[in-house]
Amino acid sequence: MNADYHVPVLLQRSIDELLTSNAGTYLDATYGGGGHGREILQRLTPNGRLLAFDQDKDAQTNQIADERLTLIPANFRYADRFLKYLGVEQLDGLLADLGVSSHQFDELGRGFSFRGDASLDMRMNQSQQSTAADVLATYSKERLWKMFSDYGQVRNAKTLASCIVEERMRRPISTVPDLLEITHRITRGNPARYLAQVFQAIRIEVNDEMGALRKLLQTSAKVLKPGGRLVVLTYHSVEDRLVKHFMKTGRIDPDEDLDKPSPFEVVTRKPVIPDEKEVSQNRRASSAKLRVAQKR
Repeated sequence: MNADYHVPVLLQRSIDELLTSNAGTYLDATYGGGGHGREILQRLTPNGRLLAFDQDKDAQTNQIADERLTLIPANFRYADRFLKYLGVEQLDGLLADLGVSSHQFDELGRGFSFRGDASLDMRMNQSQQSTAADVLATYSKERLWKMFSDYGQVRNAKTLASCIVEERMRRPISTVPDLLEITHRITRGNPARYLAQVFQAIRIEVNDEMGALRKLLQTSAKVLKPGGRLVVLTYHSVEDRLVKHFMKTGRIDPDEDLDKPSPFEVVTRKPVIPDEKEVSQNRRASSAKLRVAQKR
């Protein structure tokens, strides 16, 4: 495993919360550098089992040589069908460390970071067709406005959407510098924070991260056995609100049966956050929130 690929946040606490049986079957929805997976395997008995998902082909190079591990090169939104294919009916725990890995941010050519001269790609799965450049080239002004507002909480989302539509009529917006040239003229507040919000919104849209998360949460309610743990690390308010609401109510959509009791009991009444020491050692831990629920 490449130790620099991704530094797992709240590693010990998240695995402490996840494992209810050292001989159980667990799912790591975001394998990445294998940090959480390695810790899980070290604690499991020979009869334990770990299933892991990662759609980024770069993550496959981090596969741990352990017969208890099954690494599946797919988006975790398809966990339900893969579990059925593998004959796994119930899980003792499901862990999801959401967001972008350190490796994806650091590989400037992938276009996830605004600190680089790269194509606007942002695909976690390199085999999918639509890129960030495609989104900026084809979405209507209204759809761009909604994307920046909903997924980035960009303060001037409407203005940004209008500028993109106007600019793309003159030339393609295909690289990170192309987008920065537009945002430079209309940045509100702290420039780094503003750009982080803009890039976050585009990345979430390109990878349909919220759709995938909704599907995973629904799957967790079906496959976790009574007493099984759902452990989720979030890094921005959009996904954290969804996770918090689902753990409390068991619902994804507001129109679902309000009288239906939640299949989960919330374990962490308040989210667990990294301490100052961890944040100082890993700046990407600063926005992390760990939430845990147990299947009734």
